[in-house]
Amino acid sequence: MGQKLKILGWVSIGALAGVMATVSLQTVARAALAPLPLEELQQFAAVFGMVKSDYVEPVDEKKLISDAISGMVSSLDPHSQYFDKKSFKEFREGTSGKFVGVGIEITQEDGLVKVVTPIEGSPAFRAGLKPNDLITKIDDTAVKGLSMNEAVKRMRGEPNTTVTLMIFRKDENRSFPVTVTREEIKTQTVRAKVVEPGYAWIRLSQFQERTVDDFVQKLGEVYQQEPHLKGLVLDLRNDPGGLLEASVAVSAAFLPENVTVVTTNGQIPDSKQTFRAAPDGYQHRSGTDPLKKLPAGLKTVPLIVLVNEGSASASEIVAGALQDHKRATIMGNQTFGKGSVQNVICLERAFRIDNCPSAGLKLTTARYYTPSGKSIQAKGIVPDVMVDETAQGNLYAALRMREADLEKHLASGQGAEVKDEAREKARDEAVKRLEDESRKPPAERRLPEFGSDKDFQLLQALNQLKGLSVVASKTLTERKEEKKEE
Repeated sequence: MGQKLKILGWVSIGALAGVMATVSLQTVARAALAPLPLEELQQFAAVFGMVKSDYVEPVDEKKLISDAISGMVSSLDPHSQYFDKKSFKEFREGTSGKFVGVGIEITQEDGLVKVVTPIEGSPAFRAGLKPNDLITKIDDTAVKGLSMNEAVKRMRGEPNTTVTLMIFRKDENRSFPVTVTREEIKTQTVRAKVVEPGYAWIRLSQFQERTVDDFVQKLGEVYQQEPHLKGLVLDLRNDPGGLLEASVAVSAAFLPENVTVVTTNGQIPDSKQTFRAAPDGYQHRSGTDPLKKLPAGLKTVPLIVLVNEGSASASEIVAGALQDHKRATIMGNQTFGKGSVQNVICLERAFRIDNCPSAGLKLTTARYYTPSGKSIQAKGIVPDVMVDETAQGNLYAALRMREADLEKHLASGQGAEVKDEAREKARDEAVKRLEDESRKPPAERRLPEFGSDKDFQLLQALNQLKGLSVVASKTLTERKEEKKEE
């Protein structure tokens, strides 16, 4: 992989500099795994030259090249991506679980930024921000009209710099400014609690570098509070995934030692791997096994895994492994269906991605398969028990995007896809319902918070653990199997 990237970079620079000698190119091409398309590279160089010399106004040649690379990579599938130096730094912050900012989880409401919760111990927490606070201005910029990404960028910055947020607190009917000093924030991706005597709930919102350590810590706290646990609910709803190693570790926490968690397969030798429930599949760079601190009872405690259409990638790996090994009952809605693996590469190959000084590449290099050999790409994990998201049914589930809805998505590799006509109809009905619901006050149209006493799917999971009757969905059905090509 590294050799191919270096070759491509060398050839492109050579072509654009006008020194793409045929002999040199042929030498490089012989070193590659496949011949380089010399004619097409020459066409690219010709177009670049024409744009540079003939376009109506001067163009930034570095931006032209960057955009060309970005277009080449993004045309492959929805998850491959080229990062310039700045965006690569932001991407690494997202996977590390660390960033410099004020420390709030946010959403959007009526065009404003709404505080879901301040992260405990963060500058926002110390400044007294509360859930449901609305941010109307960030410094001198009105929030109305900003996208969420733009608002987030304005609140982030360098350590020890300040940002002033104008807060509207609805329950007090007043606005006031809060000046917050930015600092490094460690995001919390794991929440857990004992929901009632003998039964606990643990939620993973993403799989980041810190997730496994936080997962171990939270489970330790649960067992301290409830040493004789009778059942556990692992909540992966709306978990978009993240790091493969973190998903292997979470799976290994519940599975017998050394069983297969997931296999991957692609073109290059490094993509053909089997990840097992063993320390070499997930342990820290220091060589320590973070799972050693877990209570032994975790291997046998009755387990329910909650999933929905927002459960993707790493969360589907966990659900698939626990389902195939019959270690857990999977409940909820059929998952997103992202069954591909992306390799993150620093284009200066001497550097690791966590200190890469240059541009980077996120490239789909493999499909992954559950222990039984199933590809869930563009299909997802089918729950053992289908459960609606509310007692009234799945009000808006059909509106959530899935892998199969994404343009240029990768096929499963195990057959051609079939359009689900029933889901298209359900989407139309959900759109009409959403229009009606949008006329109601926000408090009346929100779904209950995950983990609350009004969380319908969690209540059904607890009933399943206790051997009580479960209100299974009367409307959810498995999305159609892919037809096998003859």
